Amino acid sequence: MLEAAVHPTAIIESGAEIGQGSHVGPFCVVGSRVRLGANSILRSHVVLQGHTTIGDGANIFPFAAIGNDPQHLKYQGEETRLVIGRNCLIREHVTMNPGTVQGRSETTIGDNCAFFTGSHVAHDCHLGSNVTLINNVMLAGHCTVGDYATIAGGSGIHQFTRIGHHAYIGGLAAVEGDVIPFGMVLGNRAYLSGLNVIGMKRAGFNRDAIRNVRKAYRMLFSDDLTFRENIDEVETEFPDDPLVQDLLGFIRAGGDRAICFPRSVRPA
Repeated sequence: MLEAAVHPTAIIESGAEIGQGSHVGPFCVVGSRVRLGANSILRSHVVLQGHTTIGDGANIFPFAAIGNDPQHLKYQGEETRLVIGRNCLIREHVTMNPGTVQGRSETTIGDNCAFFTGSHVAHDCHLGSNVTLINNVMLAGHCTVGDYATIAGGSGIHQFTRIGHHAYIGGLAAVEGDVIPFGMVLGNRAYLSGLNVIGMKRAGFNRDAIRNVRKAYRMLFSDDLTFRENIDEVETEFPDDPLVQDLLGFIRAGGDRAICFPRSVRPA
């Protein structure tokens, strides 16, 4: 195994752990409680602070600020954490904050995620794996983002919002409500515009699976019955379909925010 290579201008505080084969470039700062996984790259001018753990294979670009104090007015220096998975791409000026004791005390990010220039992950968020945040996405505190979700550039996500797996958030969207799995939302304020069928195809879902989810979507947001009645209808129609049941489970689990609806449908 290759030893870590650290540029002479970098500052590695006592107690920091740098994984085998990692490269720490010029003018980087790595705090005393940081654990950086093996075969990672800090390009230059990267700041890693706080109780932060980053998995193997990270690729972090200049001026990213990872693990600094959460942007929360009640934060008083409590011991909270930021945990980032393996093989994450973190581009220029990305910011990520640890949790707060008012929340989960931990911000967590899965494997194989990509964070493009200027995107922000606030305190107490939980992101799955293969999540993509495009330039200047603002993810407020306590949000949950499912696997393979994509949030396009300039979007703002309200605190406590849930974004379902394989969802797609259109550029410049202002999202105030939960987005169902496979859902696609657009606009300010964001509305449900359909399903992320392209994303489903890219993820390898077969034609029958996609057809069933599309039918379930049409049934859920039909205005013939109330939304609660539609949920029961879909349950009866697809009792054994795992994707449809997962979608229903997301809705029934509820959260702090209402579900995003299509423009033409009013929740009832």
